[in-house]
Amino acid sequence: MLGIQEVPDSLDPAYFRLVLGHYPSGVVAITGRNAEGAPVGMVATSFTSVSLDPPLVAFLPMRTSTTWAALRETGAFCVNVLPAEQEHISRQLAAKGGDKFGGIAWRTETTGSPVLAGAVAWVDCTVSAVHEAGDHFIVVGLVEDLAIGEPASPLLSFQGGYGTVASPALAASGVPDLPEVVEHFRLVDELRPRMAQASRELGVEVVATALLEDEVVALATSGHPEPGRLPTRVGQRMPYQPPLGAAFAAWSDPKRWVARLPNEQREHARALARRVRERGWSATLGESGNLDLERALYRLPIDAPSPEELDAVGQLLDPLSEAYEPHTFTTKERIPLRTVAVPVLGPVGTIRLVLTAYGLPPYSTYEDFVRYRDTLLDIAGTVQTLSA
Repeated sequence: MLGIQEVPDSLDPAYFRLVLGHYPSGVVAITGRNAEGAPVGMVATSFTSVSLDPPLVAFLPMRTSTTWAALRETGAFCVNVLPAEQEHISRQLAAKGGDKFGGIAWRTETTGSPVLAGAVAWVDCTVSAVHEAGDHFIVVGLVEDLAIGEPASPLLSFQGGYGTVASPALAASGVPDLPEVVEHFRLVDELRPRMAQASRELGVEVVATALLEDEVVALATSGHPEPGRLPTRVGQRMPYQPPLGAAFAAWSDPKRWVARLPNEQREHARALARRVRERGWSATLGESGNLDLERALYRLPIDAPSPEELDAVGQLLDPLSEAYEPHTFTTKERIPLRTVAVPVLGPVGTIRLVLTAYGLPPYSTYEDFVRYRDTLLDIAGTVQTLSA
């Protein structure tokens, strides 16, 4: 057995790096100040949590890092979890020389270290301990403050390049093991290969949702949305409340859905459900308020959000908005499509799942819309045939 300091002669450093590169790791920006107070920063893929009590984290800079030398003098640093769309910031901070913070917006929190705008999360620390480990240091930080920033898919390092969290098709866990839920997952297993193929062909995210009591739950997702759009988390929930969930209401008794609204708004919701049922698909258009809604949905806990949290999302909904279930599209119009959805029906016409094309480009043509709709209808029709 090898001792801790023994290294086999045949172990090539390049091959060592290649093998370990097959383990994906998150990309974080380590920021702080130098002795003169100027901002300094570096990129690390070695960030990890260490302890809950006391709250400790760690990262591993190279012994030759001049940025770490500057941070060590001031004794504080901030870990910024970078989103996928900030790959350019990662490259900028990783470069040697130049103005690393040029064009990067940031602020300060408890320790005075820079907190980068748009970070998925940030952890503000003071240096607790430094350990030597070969050609690196293990820097342990005592957490002084931390928070979730902008919900987004995080940037990953994998096999020497950048990536993000985008499995070909993910399925939810933590959903109650009820007979109807088991059946939903059986259908999801049938759908996953077709969802992945549709995502590749359409260049969008495809999501399978189910109606579970008073919530619409994302059971599976494939692909990824347009850059700048928040990806769907498997297990993500949204309230079954007009105008959300119109496709489920269209192929079931809409009374429970409509009852969430004041009397004067209920007929409008019934009309939405009828329109979806008559034409066989659902669609929404983009508008400025939808980004706030996406962020609120993204922040909902995966495991049983409270009624208060769901109500807070409901407050962002406008049941009368013309962005939901538009009447018609013209062939020459640039359409700000946000979603296109179709039902997956059982043998007797009851709704089982909804398939949604999500994260579309800012504008689509009528031909794009037909392509999204017909691709989803083809998938749903295949599942119905297999299940009949």
